[in-house]
Amino acid sequence: MTAELVRGQNHPLSRSRVEIRVSAGTPVLALAQLGDDTGRLAGPGAVAHPGARTLPGLEVPGAASGQHRIAVDLDAVAPAVHRVGLVLVLPPGGPGHFGAVPASYVCVADPEGAELAGYTLTGLESETAVVALELYRRQGAWKVRAVGQGYAAGLGALLADAGLPAPAAAELAAAALGTAPAGDITLAVMPGGPAPTVPRGLRAPATAQTPTPAPQDVPAAPAPTPPPMPPQPGQDAAGGPPTISYAHPRRRTSTEPPEPAPRPAAPPRPGEQPRPVAGDASGWSMEERLYNQVWGMFEDLARAVAAYRGAVEFADSRMDRELDEALSDPRHRLGGSGNAARDTARARREELVARAQEVLDRDLVQLTAESEVVEPALPAAYARWDNPVWQAHSVPAEAPLALRLGDLHLPERPDLRIPMLVRVPLERGLWIDNGRTGSEAAMAMDTDRLRRAAMDMAVAHAARMLAAHPADRFAVHVIDAAGAGAASLAPLVRAGVLAGAPAAGAAGVTETLERLTRRVDLVQMAVRAGAPEDLPPDVDTSDQLLIVHDFPHGFDDRAVTRLRYLADEGPAVGVHLLMVADRDEASAYGPLLDPLWRSLMRLSPVPDNHLADPWVHHAWIFEPDLPPQGSRVLDQALERVAAARGRAR
Repeated sequence: MTAELVRGQNHPLSRSRVEIRVSAGTPVLALAQLGDDTGRLAGPGAVAHPGARTLPGLEVPGAASGQHRIAVDLDAVAPAVHRVGLVLVLPPGGPGHFGAVPASYVCVADPEGAELAGYTLTGLESETAVVALELYRRQGAWKVRAVGQGYAAGLGALLADAGLPAPAAAELAAAALGTAPAGDITLAVMPGGPAPTVPRGLRAPATAQTPTPAPQDVPAAPAPTPPPMPPQPGQDAAGGPPTISYAHPRRRTSTEPPEPAPRPAAPPRPGEQPRPVAGDASGWSMEERLYNQVWGMFEDLARAVAAYRGAVEFADSRMDRELDEALSDPRHRLGGSGNAARDTARARREELVARAQEVLDRDLVQLTAESEVVEPALPAAYARWDNPVWQAHSVPAEAPLALRLGDLHLPERPDLRIPMLVRVPLERGLWIDNGRTGSEAAMAMDTDRLRRAAMDMAVAHAARMLAAHPADRFAVHVIDAAGAGAASLAPLVRAGVLAGAPAAGAAGVTETLERLTRRVDLVQMAVRAGAPEDLPPDVDTSDQLLIVHDFPHGFDDRAVTRLRYLADEGPAVGVHLLMVADRDEASAYGPLLDPLWRSLMRLSPVPDNHLADPWVHHAWIFEPDLPPQGSRVLDQALERVAAARGRAR
C-alpha cells in the first residue's frame, strides 16, 4: 500500500534498489544531488544533470519530460553519501514558475513496480526549482522524506544553498539548463501514471486589449518572425521522414497571437460583485480559456468550502475548550455562573459559524453566477448532453482540448455543479465500476439496473469522444464477450460508427486484443526507429478506444496480460481503454490485477464521493452526465459522425 506523504514526513525503505517516478503536468528536468549527512554537496560532480547524467548508483534522464523514471541502487552509492535528493527544474522557455503549472507527483517504487511512498508537491508559487524528495541514510537504513523546498531564484540558488560557491552554482545551473532540447517544451509527454492535478493561477481575467504575442508566463520570442511549426502527422519534416505525432494538435508552438479575449462586463456598481464573463481566464483560444475557467471555479469552490469547514472546526474546538474551563472552575459549580459561561461559549461559537456562513454564501453566490454564464457558453465537448449546443453541433475539424465526464459538487451547495473535464488524449484509461460494493447508492440499486446504467454511461462517453473528434481521428472497438451489453450498444451499432462488430466469445476477445496489441507494438517500434513511413498499410494511426464489458468474462490468462499491456503502453501511442467491470468478479486473479485497477480512473454510474480535488482533498460527489431520458441527442450526434465519415471517404 502506498504511503501518501506530506511535506517533512518520512517513510522507511525496505529495498536497496528502488525507482523514483515523476509525473508532472508540464515537462521538467529531473536532476539528482548527492550530499553528506548535513546535505552539503562535495562539489559540482555531486550533481547528475542532462549534461552529466551518471553518478554511482543512478542515472538521470537527458531531456525535459512530463514523466521520468530514475532507477537508484542505494548499495552502489558511495559511503560518504547520506542523502540522494531529487531536484525538479522548469526548463527555459516554458512556464515561468511552478505555481502556474499542475502540481507534480513523485513516488518511490520497488523493482516490481509497487509504489512504496508518494508525495504531491502542492503549495508552490514563484519557485522554478524544487527539491522534491530525498532518500537519506540514518543509522545504516535508508528512508524517503518529502521535502518540497522550492527556490524562486532558480537552480543556481538551490545549488548554492546546498553548499556550492555561488560562481560554481551558477555555472553548473547554466550547464544543466543549457542541455534542454530545443523546440516546444510546453508539450508534456502523455503520462501513464496518476492523473496530474490542475494548475492554479488561471483565474486572472483575460484582457480585452491588443492580444499579446505569447501566452501568460511564457516569455515572448525576441525576434518578430515565429519559428516554423513542427510537421503535422503524415507530413514530411525538412530533410527527414514523415512523423507520427500523438501530441495535441491545438497546442500552440509559436508566437502566433491568441484569439481575441471576450468583451469584459460593465464595471459593477458600488457594493456589487463583479459580473462574471464566460472565458474570463488565461488561454490562447476561447476553448482553452473556458477550460481554465472551469478549473478555476473548481479550485475556488474547494477553497471556499475548506475555509468554511476550517472556521466551523475552530469554532467547535474553541467552544469545547471554553466549556472545559468553565466546568473545571469551582466558582462556576455554584449558582448560575456555570450556565452563563456555557451559554456564552455557545453564543461565541454560533457567532463564528454565522460569520463563516456569510462569507461562504457570498462566495457561492458569485460562483453560481459564474456557472450560469459559463455553462451555456461551453463547447459540445465540455457541455452537458441537454445543452442546446448539441442541436447545432457538427463534427469538428480539430480534436478538443478536453472532454466532460460528469459533474462534481459538495454537500454545502448540491445545486452548484462543476463540470469534470479531463484532457485528451486521455492520459489514463477509464473504469466504470458496475459493482454494488462501491457506494451506498450502488448497494441500493438493482444489479441489472446498475449494470445497464454503467454500460449506458460508457456508450455516452464513446459517443462524446466520436462526436468531439474529426471524423477520421477516432475509432471505437468493443469487447462484449457474453453479449450482455447489446441494448446499450445499440446506438453505436445502429449508426455504424464502430470499427467492427462487438467482439463476442473467447475467440473474439483474443482477436481484438491481438490486433490492438500488434498496433501498439508496431507504432512504438516505428516511433523509436524514426521510421513511421514503414508501418504496414493495415495499421490505423488514428486514436483507438477499446470498450471492455463484463470483464473478466471470456478472458484467459493471456488475454488478461494483453489487457494490462494495453492499459500501460496504449495511451502513449493512441490506444485508450474504457472498462465496464466489477472488481469483485475478477477477484480470482488476486493481486495480479491490482496494477490494472490502479492505472485506471474509476468512475461510478451512480452518485458517489470517491474523487478528491488536488488542493484541499475534499471528497467530491461525482454524478455522470447522460443524455436526457427519451432524447435523441446521442443518436443525432452519432448520425452526424457517420455522415461525416461518409463524406470523408
